[in-house]
Amino acid sequence: MAEKDLTAYLAENPRMMGVLFTTMLLLSQAGSAMAAFAPGSAGP
Repeated sequence: MAEKDLTAYLAENPRMMGVLFTTMLLLSQAGSAMAAFAPGSAGP
């Protein structure tokens, strides 16, 4: 049921699709950026 609510909301507010896409893009890149600057540590 929540999926239908989200679909209806996005149909009424198409600009939010771009906002959600951009947010997911930035979050997916943030993990890689954080890992690039994290100090490496040797395991046991």
